[in-house]
Amino acid sequence: MEKMIKNHKVKLTKTDYPLGNKRPDLLFSRTEKPYNDLTLDAALKGKVTEADLRISPDTLEMHADISETLGRPQLAKNFRRAAEMINISDARILQIYNAMRPNRSTKEQLLEIADELEEEYGALENANLIREAADVYERRGRLKKDED
Repeated sequence: MEKMIKNHKVKLTKTDYPLGNKRPDLLFSRTEKPYNDLTLDAALKGKVTEADLRISPDTLEMHADISETLGRPQLAKNFRRAAEMINISDARILQIYNAMRPNRSTKEQLLEIADELEEEYGALENANLIREAADVYERRGRLKKDED
C-alpha cells in the first residue's frame, strides 16, 4: 500500500523492517522531530522532550502496512487501532478499558462509547471493536444488568 509520508509516496514491505534501521528517513515523532534527532546526546542537552518521544500515528500506520505484507492482518489491525488512539487522552482510554471489562457496562453504554470514538476521534477500528465486543458480551451474558 502506498502512503504519503512527509510528501513522499512510499510503498512499505517487510524489507523496510525494522524502520528505525532501514527507513529512519520516514520516521518522525508526534512533535515532528526526525527519528535520527532523538539521541541520548540530544536528550542530555535538553533538545529532546518527553513529548518528542511519543510515537506518531504515521509510524503505527507504517507498521500496519508492513504487517499486512507479512500476512499478519490482525497485527495490522492492532497497529491501526493504536494509531487511532493517539489523540485520545490516557484518562479516557483507561475509562474505556474499565467499561470494557465484563459486567461493567450495558450494551447501550458500550454502543455510546463506540459512537463517541467514531464521531469525536474518527477511531473507526476501535469503534467497530467495541461494537463487536458489545454483541459478544450480549450473547455470553457478560453485560451489566440495566438498573431499574
